[in-house]
Amino acid sequence: MSNLFEASGLTKEGPRPLADRLRPQRLGDVVGQDHLVGPEGTLTRMLAANRVPSIILWGPPGTGKTTMARLLAGETGLVFEQMSAIFSGVADLKRAFDQARMRREQGRATLLFVDEIHRFNKSQQDSFLPFVEDGTITLVGATTENPSFELNGALLSRCQVLVLNRLDRDALEALVRRAEMFERRSLPLTPEAREALIGMADGDGRYFLNLVEEVFASVMDGAAPVDPEALGKIVAKRLPLYDKAADGHYNLISALHKSVRGSDPDAALYYLARMLVAGEDPLYISRRIVRMAIEDVGMADPDAVHIALAAKDAYEFLGSPEGELALAQAAVYIATAPKSNAIETAFNAAMRKARETGSLMPPKIILNAPTRMMKDQEYGAGYRYDHDEPDAFSGQNYFPEAMGPHRFYHPVERGFEREVRKRLDYWEKLRRERQKP
Repeated sequence: MSNLFEASGLTKEGPRPLADRLRPQRLGDVVGQDHLVGPEGTLTRMLAANRVPSIILWGPPGTGKTTMARLLAGETGLVFEQMSAIFSGVADLKRAFDQARMRREQGRATLLFVDEIHRFNKSQQDSFLPFVEDGTITLVGATTENPSFELNGALLSRCQVLVLNRLDRDALEALVRRAEMFERRSLPLTPEAREALIGMADGDGRYFLNLVEEVFASVMDGAAPVDPEALGKIVAKRLPLYDKAADGHYNLISALHKSVRGSDPDAALYYLARMLVAGEDPLYISRRIVRMAIEDVGMADPDAVHIALAAKDAYEFLGSPEGELALAQAAVYIATAPKSNAIETAFNAAMRKARETGSLMPPKIILNAPTRMMKDQEYGAGYRYDHDEPDAFSGQNYFPEAMGPHRFYHPVERGFEREVRKRLDYWEKLRRERQKP
């Protein structure tokens, strides 16, 4: 009875998920992280040198952070203590530090594993510093967020950040093979359904093994392999990993923007689709597309911003999913438009000069003179009305006299700005001619 109980994956504490039962027993068995635990991996070298500093493990969910911390404690002989920043507070930290100090006095060292460490506030993160510095604890923190933004600089400077990769197809396939050995039968899926299941995991090994367990539990041993359509009825497809307040959001919008800037419409469509599939607000995307039109196209194609604004209006008018096509059209238009950041560069240069020059008075020739006193001060005197001049161009200096003329805007030789450059060069030629004595 006891053997049957244990063979079913049950313990006195309750059922254990397949992902827990398949946890690796050695660091080298962790899949998908060879750069850390492979023969030449970072952690492997640390262990060989008998030097394990405090560490921050940064990576997506289900990539092995908790498993690696537990195995690291086992392979170094440290006492493993685990807490979650979601459920722990100051009292829990104080208790953990006190216990670690007592162990140290007894000649035992502690590895304190803190899951979701970025959830601790600044003062809580600061509380680790003296215990990390004096070696009372070896801290291993796990986070799905970028440590550069979420962890205090003081704590970060005392830890080595190790980045875990999203599990690729080969790593997930290795997990399937382990599950098949554990279950002593093949996963009852057709090759197409097996690929579909791997795609559903989105690089999350824990979630993937939960899906595998669901398939094993739903399809009897000896039954015909399940095809993708039947698989969809067994498992619920989850949306891709995406947190609109975290890295997933910023990574994808950055990828979309840089694809458009890099004139790659296909990559732009892919990242646009990724964001929409993940549930991003289409109006947020449309605002970013307007920014792309201004920032990366500008005067090289002045119509780009009109196309971007029209896409926003079209989406608001049509809604999803029809309005999303307008966003796709705008993304492709801007991606294929000639590129120029000359306006942005010029404006930034003008802003710097404005700060440098302070409150210089414009030349009097372009100031209005609504009062007698201002006329007596020669406000407006000598101004030449451009429309009365040959070519509608007077060539006068409009900058403050103490500053003199400056050139901020330098159009590129692409798109409409090529024509703008011709105009500026022509006006510069006229200006030199008309300023001759």
